[in-house]
Amino acid sequence: MLHWIINPGLVINELVLGQRVPKVSLIEKTKTKALAEKSWIPCPHCNTLHSGLKWSEQNKTAFKNWFGLYCDNCGKIIPCVTNLTSYILLGLTFPIWFWFKDKWKAKWLEKQKVKFSKPLDLTFIPSKGLYEGIGSGFLMYVLFILFLPIEWKEITLKVLLTGMLICCAVGGVVFSLMVKVINGKKKDK
Repeated sequence: MLHWIINPGLVINELVLGQRVPKVSLIEKTKTKALAEKSWIPCPHCNTLHSGLKWSEQNKTAFKNWFGLYCDNCGKIIPCVTNLTSYILLGLTFPIWFWFKDKWKAKWLEKQKVKFSKPLDLTFIPSKGLYEGIGSGFLMYVLFILFLPIEWKEITLKVLLTGMLICCAVGGVVFSLMVKVINGKKKDK
């Protein structure tokens, strides 16, 4: 949660993509399940425990949660953590969006009711590991090349290929190993 709050890059996830992290998450102590399988999110309004898999890509519910996570049991919003950079941007742009907030929220709630009225798949789908890692490494490469050029005197093919090797191969493999460790299942003793 601290990472979500202080990482300025996550403002894109929160304000543009609508990915949110609930203020309260409960995690089972079992080691035989992946983290996503053993995460539970309580609704403070109706006390329903929701599987963390409810807001996932497979259900098309992982994104567009700008106002929080929708509780399909009581129709209210589960509070979420807000990124510090999001607070700053929302504060600076307050005079622009304030007038439309209630209208947007009402439309969003109607869309959530429709989205959550369909059956949801709450089975865990393991990550694709290395492919996702290399993809994230390539994204990191593009961002570094386009937005964070290190004071190169000259961008050559050698510099571009070296950067791609470092980001995609090394960064991608490290990312996929981290995902495997975090989501991996362990045997109970």
